[in-house]
Amino acid sequence: MKLTIKRWIPLVGLLGVFIVIGVFLSPEKLKEYPAYVSESPSPTGIKALYTYLEDEGDAISRWSLSPDRLSKKETGQLLIMAEPFTVPDQEEMEEYEDFMRRGNTILLLKDNPKGMFDIKTEMIGDNPILPLVRDGNGNTYKTDTLSGVRLEEEAGDTVLLDDVDGTIAYKTDVGQGSLIVSTTPAWMTNGSILEKDHLSLILLLLKEGGAEEGTILFDEFLHGGESGATPANLYPQWLLLLLLQSAIFTLLGLWMQGKRFGGILTPREETVRFSDERIKALSAWYLKGKQYRDSLLIQSDYVRLLFQERWGIPTSKEWGDLKEPLERRLQTVSEKEIASFLMGIKGVLNKERISKQEYIMWSKRLELFRKEVEDR
Repeated sequence: MKLTIKRWIPLVGLLGVFIVIGVFLSPEKLKEYPAYVSESPSPTGIKALYTYLEDEGDAISRWSLSPDRLSKKETGQLLIMAEPFTVPDQEEMEEYEDFMRRGNTILLLKDNPKGMFDIKTEMIGDNPILPLVRDGNGNTYKTDTLSGVRLEEEAGDTVLLDDVDGTIAYKTDVGQGSLIVSTTPAWMTNGSILEKDHLSLILLLLKEGGAEEGTILFDEFLHGGESGATPANLYPQWLLLLLLQSAIFTLLGLWMQGKRFGGILTPREETVRFSDERIKALSAWYLKGKQYRDSLLIQSDYVRLLFQERWGIPTSKEWGDLKEPLERRLQTVSEKEIASFLMGIKGVLNKERISKQEYIMWSKRLELFRKEVEDR
C-alpha cells in the first residue's frame, strides 16, 4: 500500500528524535592532532612552548598563509618551522629566502633538513651516542633525544650546538637576515620540553633568532594551514552525521513516492504499439482478408488528401479531372504516364473485386505519386 505524506510525517519525526538523542548521548571521540602543531596539547604537539612564550609577553602568533603573504616591510621577525610535513616548492622557497634577505630570521627544526635552503647533512646512524651537547661558549647541556643526522656547515656559518658526532645547530647569514637550522625538533614537543635541558636549549636557539626583540611566528602553512580546511574539520561530527542521515531519509522518501531521477523515457507503447505495430497489424488484416479494394481506396484517398494539402486540389474532384493540374505540378512525370495512371486508377477503383497482382501494382504506383508530392 502506498504511504501518504501524512503517514510519513510522524515516522520521519520519530526517526529524527532518535537520531538527535543518539548523537548527543554518544561519547565524543578525542580530537586527534598532527605532530608539531602549535595548537596541539598532545605529547607530540608544541602548544606548551607556544603558551609559555605567550605568557612571557612575547609578540607571538600563528602563520597559516603562503610565504608570499609574509610582510614585505617589517623586519626583525622570527619564523619558526617545526618539522614541516612537506618540502616547499621552488617558488615558495624563494619567498622564504626573500623574507630572510629583508632582515628576518627563520628557525628551522627538522630531523633531516636536507632539501631545504641548500642544507647539507650527513647520517651518523640510528642510535647516536648521547653525551653532553655543547653550545658555542663551551657550556654543556644534557639531553636524551638526538637525531641520527648531523649538519655540514660552510665557511662563515656559526655553530650553535654540537656533540661528539658533529654539528646539531648552526646559524648562517642570508642577506640582512639569517637562517638557524637544528636537527632536534623533538626537544620542543609537549612530552619532551621539560625533560633534561631541552627547554634551555630551545630558548638558546630562540635567543639567537632574536625572539626577545621582534615578533615570533609559528609557521603552520607547512603543516597544511591554508589548504587544510575541509568540511570534516570545519563542522562538528554530529552535524555532519545528522546532515548525512537527513539526505538518506530524503532520498528514501522520494523513492517511496515514486520519484525517479534521470532522463525522461517515452513509454514504448506511445512510439511503437500505436504507430508502426498498428499499421502493420491493419495491413496484415487487409491482406489476410483479401480486402484489396478497401486498402487501395484508403491509399488513394490519402494521396488525394496530399494533393489538397500541398497544391490545393479539392478532394471532391474525380480522378479523371486531375489531368491538367497534375501536369502543371508533376514536371518530372510525363503527360502520358499521368494520363495512363488517371485512367487506370479510376477503372480499378470501380471494380467490385481486385486481384492480388492488381493490388500490388497499383499500390506501388500510388506510392510513387505519394513520394512525388511529399518530396516537392
